[in-house]
Amino acid sequence: MKLIRFGDKGAEKPGVIVNGERKDCSGHFEDWNQKFFMDDGLERLSQLIDAEGDNLPTVPDTSRWGSCVARPNMIICVGLNYSDHAIESGMDLPREPVIFMKANNTIAGPYDDITIPKNSVKTDWEVELAIVIGKDSLYLESEEEAKDSIAGYCVMNDISEREFQMEREGQWVKGKSCPDFSPVGPYLTTQDEIDNIENLQLKLSVNDKVMQNGNTNKMVFKPYFLVYYISQFMKLEAGDIISTGTPPGVGFGMNPPIYLKPGDLVALSIEGLGEQKQRFIAYN
Repeated sequence: MKLIRFGDKGAEKPGVIVNGERKDCSGHFEDWNQKFFMDDGLERLSQLIDAEGDNLPTVPDTSRWGSCVARPNMIICVGLNYSDHAIESGMDLPREPVIFMKANNTIAGPYDDITIPKNSVKTDWEVELAIVIGKDSLYLESEEEAKDSIAGYCVMNDISEREFQMEREGQWVKGKSCPDFSPVGPYLTTQDEIDNIENLQLKLSVNDKVMQNGNTNKMVFKPYFLVYYISQFMKLEAGDIISTGTPPGVGFGMNPPIYLKPGDLVALSIEGLGEQKQRFIAYN
C-alpha cells in the first residue's frame, strides 16, 4: 500500500494510492498517526482497499500533497551512515550509530516551497531513506523483531543549515530544526511492496544537475539494525520517523562547498518510494 495525506497544511486528510489515483480515506480514518498504527490500522486499511478501493472518493488534482504521515512524536536521524559519505566528510566510520534529533514541527509536504532560514548562508540538501515506526517499541531483542516494528518507508529530505550545525557550538539540532526542514513523502510505502530495502537507488539533483546518486547497500548500519539499536536507548512510538543517513554529494562536501539559494529547485527520489521536488525561497 501507498499511504498519502492531502490538503492545506495543518488540515491534511488521510488517503491512499489506488491504481495510480489518490483516494480519500477520511470517511474511514482520522489520520495516519500513532493511534492509527497502534489500532491495527494498516490491516484495516488493506481490508478497506480490497473491499471498495476504486469507489473511494478521488482526491482533486489541485489538492496539495501533505506529509505522508501526521506529525510524529520524534524524528530521529542517523549521521555518517553511508561509508562513501563519511569519506567525503573527512570523518571516520562510526563504531556505533550516530544518533541526533530534529524538531518534529519540521515536517513538510514533498512539494512544498522551503524558506531558507533567516541569516542562513549554508542551507544544504540530503536525500534519505526514512523508516516509519508501526508500533511502540522498547528494548527489542532482535533485528527480526525490529522488522516487525516497521510500518513502511518514505523519502525524506534532511535539509540542514551547516553554519548553524557545525559552527555555532553544541549539538547538530540547531542546524536541523528550521521550519519545513523535513519534507517526507510523497507516500508511505508498506514493507510488502519493497523487495530489498538494502538495495535501493537514491538520487538528488539541484536545478537538474545530479548531486547525489547512491544506494542503500552502502549503509554502515542497516534499517532493521537501526530500529533494534535505537530501541535500546529510547521508546520508539508508532508514527515516529527514523531518517537513516545520506549518500555522498551534499553541498558542504563539495570543493568548494555549494549551498542553496533562492529560486533553486531540488528534486530527489528513492527507487520504489517516489519523488519529491522543493523550490527554495528567500526569507522575508
